[in-house]
Amino acid sequence: MGKLLLIAAILIGGWLLLRPRPKPAPRVGEAEARAVLGVGAGADEATIRAAHRRLVAAVHPDRGGSADLTRRINAARDVLLRR
Repeated sequence: MGKLLLIAAILIGGWLLLRPRPKPAPRVGEAEARAVLGVGAGADEATIRAAHRRLVAAVHPDRGGSADLTRRINAARDVLLRR
């Protein structure tokens, strides 16, 4: 029984060390975020959210798009909505 627990602990430890980790969201400045979403300096929250929805719908990985581009668009939205 002790050997079985030791083997299980080693397997779980190895899995925790070797599992794939998600990439962190890219850091973007406000000007770059506006360029990514295609909105102007005076864009309100509704405009930013509409641009985000439109872009994500086009490039989402579930629709054959890029996960990196989706992360970049999400980061741009977050930067502009936190201001």
